[in-house]
Amino acid sequence: MPSTACVAQCHLLKFPRQKPMLFAKISILRKGENMKIWQLTISTAATALLAGGAFADVTPEQVWQSWQDMSTTYGQTITTTSAAREGDALVIKGMNISYDKDGVKVDSTLEELIFTDNGDGTVAVTLSDTYPMTMTFPAVDTDPASTVTTMQATLSQTGMVTTASGTPEAISYAFSAPSLKMTMATTDPADASKTLGSGDFNLTQVAGKYLISGEADAKKIDSDFTAEALAMSFAFADPTSQSNFEMTATMADLVAKTAGTFVGMDEKDFGKALALGFAASGSMSYGATAYDVTVTEEAGPTKITGAAESGDLTFALDAANIHYGGGAKTVSTTISSAAIPFPQLNVAYSQAAFDLAVPIGKTEEPAAFTFLSKLTDLTISEEVWAMFDPAASLPRDPATLIIDVTGTGKVTADIFDPAYVESETEVPPGELHSLNVNALQLTVAGAELTGNGAFTFDNTDMETFAGMPKPTGKVDMKLVGGNGLMDKLVALGLLPEDQAMGARMMLSMFANPGAGEDELTSTLEFKDGGFFANGQQLQ
Repeated sequence: MPSTACVAQCHLLKFPRQKPMLFAKISILRKGENMKIWQLTISTAATALLAGGAFADVTPEQVWQSWQDMSTTYGQTITTTSAAREGDALVIKGMNISYDKDGVKVDSTLEELIFTDNGDGTVAVTLSDTYPMTMTFPAVDTDPASTVTTMQATLSQTGMVTTASGTPEAISYAFSAPSLKMTMATTDPADASKTLGSGDFNLTQVAGKYLISGEADAKKIDSDFTAEALAMSFAFADPTSQSNFEMTATMADLVAKTAGTFVGMDEKDFGKALALGFAASGSMSYGATAYDVTVTEEAGPTKITGAAESGDLTFALDAANIHYGGGAKTVSTTISSAAIPFPQLNVAYSQAAFDLAVPIGKTEEPAAFTFLSKLTDLTISEEVWAMFDPAASLPRDPATLIIDVTGTGKVTADIFDPAYVESETEVPPGELHSLNVNALQLTVAGAELTGNGAFTFDNTDMETFAGMPKPTGKVDMKLVGGNGLMDKLVALGLLPEDQAMGARMMLSMFANPGAGEDELTSTLEFKDGGFFANGQQLQ
């Protein structure tokens, strides 16, 4: 089915593998299975991708043929009760989509699918308001308690409007719907009449477009998707542990973009798929988010509530590089449980961010990489502080940690080659050539450490510094409030006096007094094969 299959089926297939507690009995990813899930998710979505924009002519038969071609390419089987012209429309009845590979089975049936010629070179696509789907997942070989799991789902998209346009070689779909809904349930493997888990997902004011182009074995897909809001709830009962899990969540202002070339889908070796040209990239952002989780166990209930102002996620993968990043702003979480020694735990922070971009393909010349880890203005409940500092000797200032580095390096081995993976070699698959410390910050309990600098590395000299490439460069550091923090930790009995004395001796070797009170500065430098601190050679 068009939009719902693209949106809901993809999510439905991913949730069991992500293994939230709702699907805790569904198999987890194991070695080699990531390729199977990747193939299954893409192939299921491929039968019903949508996109937008009319720029040429297509006929109902051409759009229908494109669906069938995509399905065959990705290992699915389509059967129909009938397919016949009725005036301007091509009417498909009793359409069944099935997939069966490596123990994973998917079966879905649409009662009716209609492709109507609009008379302007575009085709309107309509289908049944609801349709069922059954998914079966095999037991996990490494988990003796694992069993075959069956999930039933119903997808609906009442009011969906879909238009196909373009050419047979590049078909574009545009869609909108007041809502897209999915309900699902997992059954007890020992008794199919018993429901162990259930879930509901509802996207409102949905709109988007997909463009499908390229050869059958190397399809290119570009998509845009927006939704005003997402509401979901799910529950799961585990009869083995006699525990229950319930969750509700809402998310506003969803925006997603993806692009990819899906070639080598039948390759079991992911490295070969990348070599053939497989590539994918995308981004997602969302607005106000809230969630409520309750876990009931023999020891008692645990309740978790949280909210965020906004967040985002980006990814990109091709034969040369991998990029993954994301973040959230104004986040708060509250936890109450019999397992914690006070009524509730409150945690909040203003921003969290992560970004990693590294080369993964063999490189003749050094290639760029980036790494960012950021957590700002972290606060925790006073009850936590009071456990080790009841007199409030330590400042309760928000904590911050920032690590921001960039650099260059060479990849010297094919990390996706099964032979390399199975070799279990201890030789690193790459070389570090340069490192820029753009920002380093740690702020906690009234003390702050900051720094920045840059280094280059000579990989032909592994002797000067005992097995590591010879570095050249420096980093400038500043510590404010460090001695004061150590004094308070000693007074609280959290830091032994002899260890504090040793730390102060180290600081006197590497640091000089700064301009302010309780301030230390230091320049650590590698040059001429030696290591220097504030101009004094230490090695």
